[in-house]
Amino acid sequence: MSQPAESDLSSILEVDHLSVAYGPKVAVNEVSFQIRRGEIFGLLGPNGAGKTSILSAIEGLIRPGSGEILLDGINLKKDPERAKIRMGVQLQTTSFQSELTITQIIRLYAGLYRVTISRSEIDERLEEIGLSSESGKPFKQLSGGQQQRLALFIAMIHNPTLLLLDEPTSGLDPQSRRQLWSRIEHIRQIGGSILLTTHSMEEAQAVCDRVAIIDRGKLLTCETPQNLIDKHKDDERVLKVA
Repeated sequence: MSQPAESDLSSILEVDHLSVAYGPKVAVNEVSFQIRRGEIFGLLGPNGAGKTSILSAIEGLIRPGSGEILLDGINLKKDPERAKIRMGVQLQTTSFQSELTITQIIRLYAGLYRVTISRSEIDERLEEIGLSSESGKPFKQLSGGQQQRLALFIAMIHNPTLLLLDEPTSGLDPQSRRQLWSRIEHIRQIGGSILLTTHSMEEAQAVCDRVAIIDRGKLLTCETPQNLIDKHKDDERVLKVA
C-alpha cells in the first residue's frame, strides 16, 4: 500500500486521550491517534476491543468521559453539527428501506443531504460500482456485497471530508470483499480520507496505510502493516490481536 504524498500529510482527524466508559466498564482508555489527509487508517483488534466505541465517539453517537476529537480542525464537542456534516458513515450492518429500489434510496439520501444529483450522474456512479443493471431492484433483493457497495455510495453522497467504516467487509464472501477493498482504495485515490475498523490483519494489509492495534480499550501500537509485522513479530500481545 503506497503512502499519501508528502504534501498531504496534515491531519484530518485528531483523537487526543479519548476515554469511554459504560458504567464501571472502561471501553476506551486514553486513546490518541491522528489520521492524515488522503490516508486509509485502520483500527485493528478483536471483537469487544473498543473499536466501535471509538468510532461511535467520533460520530458523536456517544459522549466520551474525557478527551478531545478534532475533525478538520473542528472540535466535535464544541461544534458537533459542523463536524458531523463532514463525516460519511457506513455501519457494520447497514439497512435501508427494504422495498425501495437503489435509485429511490439514492434520491432519498441526496434529498436529506441537500445534494443535487442528476439521473445521468446516478447512472454513471452506479456503473462505477457495478450496480447499473440493478438500479430498479428493491434493496431486499440485493446480495450482501451489493448492499455494502450501495451503503458505501450513500456514505459518500455528500462528499464528506472523512469516511468512517465499521467492519465494512464483515460477512462478505472473498470476491465481494476484494471488490469493496478496491472501492475503498479508489475513494482514497480521488482524495478521500478513511478510518475503518477491522479484526482482520489480511484486510489491514490490503487497504490500510497505517494501523492502530486496539485491545481491551488501549492502543498498543500504531504502524504501517508491514512495520507492524516486522517490528512486533515477537510481541505476544500484538500477535494475539493481529
